[in-house]
Amino acid sequence: MRRAFLSTLLALALPTLPLGALADTVEAGGAKFDTTAEVAGQKLVLNGLGVRYKAIFKVYTVGFYFKQKADTPDGLIKQDGPKRVLLKMLRDVDGKDLGKAFTDGMQKNALPEERAKTINGIFKFGQIFNDMKKAQSGAAIGIDWIPGTGAQVFVDYKPVGEVIPEPEFFNALLRIWLGEKPADDDLKNQLLGKDKRGR
Repeated sequence: MRRAFLSTLLALALPTLPLGALADTVEAGGAKFDTTAEVAGQKLVLNGLGVRYKAIFKVYTVGFYFKQKADTPDGLIKQDGPKRVLLKMLRDVDGKDLGKAFTDGMQKNALPEERAKTINGIFKFGQIFNDMKKAQSGAAIGIDWIPGTGAQVFVDYKPVGEVIPEPEFFNALLRIWLGEKPADDDLKNQLLGKDKRGR
């Protein structure tokens, strides 16, 4: 009886959680992502999430975090405030190969008027992956855009490499997945929140 009384007291002491309060993660390709993130002291929401395939193999899951949701490339790329691109590796990939895929994607999709201002950032970004040697399965690789500072790359939530200050670099980074020649058309739609099939 005493045990039942203590259990009742404990239940009364705990705050009542609203329905769905515990549903704060979503999954794609077996990787879990929080539905919100904090960058530069501001709360961001997960805009979209999907899996990048190479042939039939899952390579990574990628999610986009922004202050406000949008379903067009310009609605995300031109949005003010902090932003985050977060990848979770689903297989081991050579660092140079992954870096080359990213830099090729940026070069293919950068706008002509922005291209000159992306060179510095693309070089630094590629160097980070050259130094990485291998992007291991399970690793979290992200790039935060911090207004007034620049783009900070992190691996397993620890900063790596120099900050890349040019906004044109981060725009080109987003266009890897959102540009006219995206890495994957289905993935583009998933990141824009239009297609949930990757989940």
